[in-house]
Amino acid sequence: MPGPGGVLFFLLLVLAAPLATAWRPWPPRDASGAIDSGFGASKKFEGSSDFVKLEYHMGPVLAAAITVHPIWYGAWPADQKRTIRAFLRSLSDQKVPSPSVADWWRTVQLYTDQTTANVSATVALGQEKTDARMSRGASLSRMDIQSVVRDAVTARTRPLPVDAGGVYLVLTSTEVLVENFCGQVCGFHYFTFPSVVGYTLPYAWVGNSARRCPEVCAYPFAIPTYVPNRRPEAPPNGDAGVDGMVSVIAHELAEMASNPLANAWYAGGDPSFPTEIADLCEGIYGTGGGGAYTGQLLTDGRSGSSYNVNGVGGRRFLVQWVWDPYRSYCSGPNALDQH
Repeated sequence: MPGPGGVLFFLLLVLAAPLATAWRPWPPRDASGAIDSGFGASKKFEGSSDFVKLEYHMGPVLAAAITVHPIWYGAWPADQKRTIRAFLRSLSDQKVPSPSVADWWRTVQLYTDQTTANVSATVALGQEKTDARMSRGASLSRMDIQSVVRDAVTARTRPLPVDAGGVYLVLTSTEVLVENFCGQVCGFHYFTFPSVVGYTLPYAWVGNSARRCPEVCAYPFAIPTYVPNRRPEAPPNGDAGVDGMVSVIAHELAEMASNPLANAWYAGGDPSFPTEIADLCEGIYGTGGGGAYTGQLLTDGRSGSSYNVNGVGGRRFLVQWVWDPYRSYCSGPNALDQH
C-alpha cells in the first residue's frame, strides 16, 4: 500500500491476531506452558528433527534492504546504547572476522518468499528516537507498544521515517514493566495496525531484564536458583542485562525478517501461536546445545567472557542459533562443523 517514504507492507489478514510471537530464553516450557522440569528433555535441540514441520505460508519476507529504527523508551545510559548499536551495525558488516554476526545472519537470509526472493543481506542502523520521560508511563500493555511506535513516527520534531524497509525496535529500560514481561516473554514481534499507527509496520519489543528477571531473560549470564551446579557465563560486554537483550534482539529480528506479517515461515497450524525459526533453537548457542546446556562457546582470553560471534569495533556477542531450512537443524557460525 503506498505511503510516505515508499511502498509499505499491506495488511493481508483482516482479523487482528493476538501478539503471540513472543519468546523467553529460559526456562524451557512444555506444550501447556508449564515449566519443563526435565532440563535435558528439551525438544529444541541442535540435531535434526523429524518432528519439526517448518512450513512456508505464502506471505512476504523482508527481501528489501532492512533499516532498523531503535526507539529508546526510558532511561538509557550511553554505554548500553553503544553496545546495542554495535550489534545492529554488525549484521551486514562482512569485514568482521569469523565467526561474525554477519555470518549468523546468513542463515536468516536462506528464507525466501513465493517469488524466491531471499531475506535481505543488508541490515542497517537507521534513525533513532528517545522517550526518556516515558510518555506512555512506566507500565505498558502490549498494545501500548504500538502507541510508542506511533508516537515515534508522528512526532512533531524528528519523527522516524516510514519507509519500505523500515522495522521499528522498541527497547524498554530496566524501570519499565511490559505486560507479561519475565513471566511469559522477554520480547515479541508483530506488525502495527493502521487503526492505531496509521500504517502496517513490522516492529519488535525487547526489554532490559537486569532488575527484574536476568535469570529468565538474560540466561546464561544469570542462572535460576533451581538449576543445580551451573555458574553464569561472563557477559562479553560486561552488562548481563544488555548482553542478554542482544540475543533476544537477534531472535526477534530473525523472526521478523522471515515472518513479518505472521503469514510466512513458521511451524504449527495457528498463525496466532507460531513456532518460528528462532523458537526452534531456544537456548542453543553452540555445538551440542540443548536442555540446560548452551553448547560449546568461545572464551575471551583477556576477560574470560563467553561469546559466539564477533562484531564491529572488536565487540563480541552471544546470540542464539536459528533454524537452517536446508539442513533442518539449528545452525550458527561457531558450530564445530563450520571450521
